[in-house]
Parts: sequence; C-alpha cells; structure tokens
Amino acid sequence: MINAKFKSFLLGAALTTGLAACGETTVEQNPEKIRKATVQWKMSSAYNSTLPQLGSLAIRLSKQLETVSGGDIEISFYEPKALVPPLEAFEAVAMGSLEAAWSTPGYWAGKVPALQLYSAVPFGMKSDQYLAWFYFGGGKELFDEIYHRYNVHSVMCGMIAPEASGWFQKEITSPEDFNGLKIRFFGLGGKVVEKLGASTQLLAGGDIFPALELGAIDGTEFAMPAIDINLGFYQVAKHYYFPGWHQQSTFFDLMINLDEWNKLNNTQKAQIEAVCGDSIRYSIAEGDSIQSDAIATLKEKGVNIHTWSPDVLEALRAAWLEVAEEQSALDPDFKRVYDSFVAFREKNAEWRDLGYLK
Repeated sequence: MINAKFKSFLLGAALTTGLAACGETTVEQNPEKIRKATVQWKMSSAYNSTLPQLGSLAIRLSKQLETVSGGDIEISFYEPKALVPPLEAFEAVAMGSLEAAWSTPGYWAGKVPALQLYSAVPFGMKSDQYLAWFYFGGGKELFDEIYHRYNVHSVMCGMIAPEASGWFQKEITSPEDFNGLKIRFFGLGGKVVEKLGASTQLLAGGDIFPALELGAIDGTEFAMPAIDINLGFYQVAKHYYFPGWHQQSTFFDLMINLDEWNKLNNTQKAQIEAVCGDSIRYSIAEGDSIQSDAIATLKEKGVNIHTWSPDVLEALRAAWLEVAEEQSALDPDFKRVYDSFVAFREKNAEWRDLGYLK
C-alpha cells in the first residue's frame, strides 16, 4: 500500500515530467521561437523607408532574408542619418564600423569613379541587357575586384525602371537653355549637363525639396513618377521631362563589410545572393506597374509632362560621349569597365536587332 506522502511525490513527479515533455515537444515543433540569429547586422539606408522601391526594397530585403534563412540572418534596417549620413556609408562599411548599407554604387563617384557605371549609364542599356552584361559579360568580375580593394563585398539587390529626366521651374526647349541652370543631378548624367553649361550638385533625397523651394537650385532629377510624387517636387516645379536618358535602368546594391562577408558559411552567402536575385525580379516588375497612376495624379496637380526634342537628346548624347572619353582617360578602372560595357553592347547588338521587335 502506498502511503500518502509517497503518493503525493509520484503525482508531483508525473506532473513535472509531463510539463517537461510538453515543453520539449513545443521546442521541437517551433524551434524558430527560441533560435537566435547567428548573423545580426545593422544596415544603413541611403533612402527613407517611406519611398517606394528606393526604401521599400530594403525593408523587403530585410524581411525576406529572415524568412528564407529561418531566422538565422537578421539585418536591421536603419533610416538615413540614424547611423551615418547617407553619403558616408561607404567608409563606414569599409572600416567595419557598419556591417552593411543599402544604396546605389553611383553615390561613391568621388571615391571610386568606376562604380558609377554600375549604377546607371547615360544612353545605356535597358534592364535585361544591363543584367546580361553584369552577370555574363564580365561586369561582375570587375565589380567584385574593385569593391574588394576597399574591403567591401557588394551584392546587386535591386533594379528600377527608367527614371524621369528631371523637374524644372522653367521650360527647356533647346540645349542652350541648360546654360547657367543650377541642377541637382546624380552620377554621370550630372557631368553631361555640365557640358551644356549647367552647374550641378548631388543632394540626398530629403534635401532636394527645400533647395528647390528656396531657389538654391532651378531643377532636379531624382527618380521615377511613383517615387518623385512622394517628395512633392510638383509643388515648386511644374515642368517634368522624359525620357530619362541618364538612367534607363538603375542598379541598387547591398554593401557588406568584406570581413563580415567572409565569416558567413556557404549557405548564408547563397541565401543573401538568392534573396537579392529575387529582389531584382521583384523591383523590375513592380517598377513598371506603378508609374501610370502616378503620372495621372501629377497631371491632375497641374504638372506639364514633356518629352525632350530630338536636338536636345542629340546634344546630350554628344556630351555623354565626351564625358565617357574624359573619364576613361582619367581613371584606368573606369576605362576597363566602360570598355567591357561597350564591347558587350556591340557584340549583343545583332541579336537584339534580329530577336526583338522594333
């Protein structure tokens, strides 16, 4: 016969064992609830999270990486200036004070001129051909080599549709109208309009509207209609020009400190590459889908939509060829990358002429 004290002990032990068993079952069924990410990085963004594509793609990237890795990769998004000013992210990632940054390679023109060609090329290739050159025409090999010199590994992680050519407070009807204009302009396109007499400066997105409003600049380019509309340029500049000759397609990349990249195992590297590849697919499709409604809204707000005249486009194209030659003479890496870009385009031209509708 079991005495009362021993019976009580057995009941307590049974309950404890049962609870422990339940706990073990829960852990096995839901390991992600207690699993700690082995990769925990901070990612500074050059763009506000509220901006379609430019910022939202970085938010999506962070979420997708956590999902695909089963919680093993956690990259936390930080708004511009929260960690470092947008135009100082390159140095922060290179030195290792920041593990990662979301941007476009053209922002680092003053440090590494050749990287401009991995952002957007004036009168350049459309997205499919640009991607073909990058992955199968020698572009990526040069890209990795150049970035690695600065202790940075970068993964192409987005591509947007053609940009608008710019917002202007006065109508531009001839190449001569650029002379004396003060314009915010990004990348190699800025050097092109300088050839036509404009003075340019590179401002981060949040600084453009005040500059336009105060008259510090006469015009600006930034992105595409679905993005530009969020920055309110239409309130102070009513002339909006197309096509975006300077950015027919634009790459965005995830910069990673090279030492941090080398610490990753092959699975983690593959997960980042895969999610970034999916982000390119997503961004191209999304970018083309969201412009029409934005254009209609801008028209309702009194914006005048213009297309460049043939003589303006021809003047800009001629100026670009001068800029490309000058930059190639100044920087050996720029020349290597540009020569690769041009050679692929020329080699690919017959196929595009034969295979695609005009």
